[in-house]
Amino acid sequence: MAAPSGILNCEDFSMFQEVLKVMRTIDDRIVHALNTTVPTASFSGKVDASKTCKDLYESLMEAHLSRDKAIKTCIRETSAVIGQLREERAKDNDNLSLIKQLRKEQTKLKLMQSELNVEEVVKDRSLKVFNERCRIFYTPPKIK
Repeated sequence: MAAPSGILNCEDFSMFQEVLKVMRTIDDRIVHALNTTVPTASFSGKVDASKTCKDLYESLMEAHLSRDKAIKTCIRETSAVIGQLREERAKDNDNLSLIKQLRKEQTKLKLMQSELNVEEVVKDRSLKVFNERCRIFYTPPKIK
């Protein structure tokens, strides 16, 4: 599941969060997806549950990887900006607007790093729900 518009805006944290919210749609709707695609025991002969679970698992993993990559890319970009601002501050220690900008970027970096924790919770929740419904039909490969 790619980011809407294809580009993640790392400069504006509000837009960054909005894009992540859209990217997390598959995780937000996993219970519904499982209820509508994975059959109960009485209907198990009518649908290939192992293929359905495998496809859903692959979609989940793709979404998790793309979000993880997007968050880490923004963290790297913001860290680079902070590095540049620190170099500039070292040359001009009295520049108030520079100090304000540095603090703003540092705050944004902390918020982006906290998104990694949010991502971990979202991922764990989705995989728990997935395993509860699909463990009979599909066993995902071990992640190293």
